[in-house]
Amino acid sequence: MEHEAKEAKEPENVETANGTNGVQGVLDRRLTDEEFERYSRQMIVPGMGRHGQLRLINSSVLIIGAGGLGCPAAQYIAGAGIGTIGIVDGDVVEISNLHRQVAHATSRIGTRKVDSLIAHLRAINPLPTYIAHPFHLTPQNGADIIARYDLVLDCTDNPATRYLISDLCVLLRKPLVSAASVQKSGQLIVLNCPPSPQGVVDRPCAPCYRCCFRKPPPPNATVSCGEAGIMGPVVGMMGVAQAGEAIKILASGLHLPRDRTNSGGGSSGDVPPLDEAETNLLQPTLLIYSYDLASAVGPYTFRALKMPGRRRNCFACGEGSTLTLEGIQSGQPDYVQFCGAQFPPQTGALAPEERITAAEYHAARRRGELPPHVLLDIREWEHFSFGSIEGAANVPFGKFLTKAAAIRRDGGEPEEVLPLEAREKGREAPIFVVCRRGIDSQETVAKLKELGLDYGGTRKIVDIAGGMKAWKDEVDPTFPFI
Repeated sequence: MEHEAKEAKEPENVETANGTNGVQGVLDRRLTDEEFERYSRQMIVPGMGRHGQLRLINSSVLIIGAGGLGCPAAQYIAGAGIGTIGIVDGDVVEISNLHRQVAHATSRIGTRKVDSLIAHLRAINPLPTYIAHPFHLTPQNGADIIARYDLVLDCTDNPATRYLISDLCVLLRKPLVSAASVQKSGQLIVLNCPPSPQGVVDRPCAPCYRCCFRKPPPPNATVSCGEAGIMGPVVGMMGVAQAGEAIKILASGLHLPRDRTNSGGGSSGDVPPLDEAETNLLQPTLLIYSYDLASAVGPYTFRALKMPGRRRNCFACGEGSTLTLEGIQSGQPDYVQFCGAQFPPQTGALAPEERITAAEYHAARRRGELPPHVLLDIREWEHFSFGSIEGAANVPFGKFLTKAAAIRRDGGEPEEVLPLEAREKGREAPIFVVCRRGIDSQETVAKLKELGLDYGGTRKIVDIAGGMKAWKDEVDPTFPFI
């Protein structure tokens, strides 16, 4: 094989991927000297070989998200020699990214993440073609971008985008490797692989994201890494696992639609028989990884949950589905509404008298214009421990919601949702609520009123607009906002 590599020349007009990279002309071409040397350790792995490597070289992958998942995934995908790598992300590199987004660097803070990541990947492997999409994926641009690639990696961090990506992959018949991670746990699943036509239910087919997760999580159960925190190794492991799945799928040709043979021919009725790998993908496994920071023994766990195959009544891929690319582009379905308004509520969600700016609250306190009152800080304890407004009582938002729900369900004294030091101030004491960025505090004000703690309007319950971020911007620039 050494002799073959030395004589190899870069072939002209090699047929590229886009769903047909199993064609014989691609698999017959020789590797260049550099390709042979660069990928030799990978090619001798059982099941890979020269043909597997050639499939990778002539494949294309779209990585949506250049953050904690996308960075490690992209490194190994580039290193493996996948020929075309597209990266979608509209953000810039921030210093808080660097503990987990390992492809970025201190010297590139403030630059676009797609540019930073591609610079890092070129240093690893200059052979692939790298394509930057320096904006966020939307219902309007998603189909045009995804259609150009053989396989998609969902490395995003919000449910609305996950459902959008999955729906587009169903309609465009692209396999999807989806992962998510927050705090100390992560999960991974392979979907829509091998791709089958929308609406086909008369034979076993791989599920889409909606088949496995028919309903999104409640909005108050979904938090970003910025809100909840994230351990770098956890998200890194999930990103590396995504790359492993992508390499396996493309090297074996499992990304090819089920109504096409590996020779590139065939009709919708000419479906090759299922092999063991394809059978396993028809009922995929959800891999869950987690670990306990406080435990020195058994620090991590892996669990594998068997998920259902394609659901006959699935909104996206099931029988009689009305989902279309045109509908998505025109705003149907509304992904934000479906996922419970994942974005901040409108300013008008509370009446003007129910809100006060951080600067106004600070000035009123300083001038002694406020009566004795309760200042409720609903950030998680880890955020609260770095600093707070003098006199604030901490009630983490999650615990507040749980206690409020229990009182509404089982009965009890509404005042019990407040800490003891707040209850001791009496029922006349106004309540001011502050959170991290002014989002959860608005919901808390509404919940407190639902519980009747405003006593028919005789007690003021007020949101501090913008939260502790506004406190840092408007009042105290030295405040350690995290």
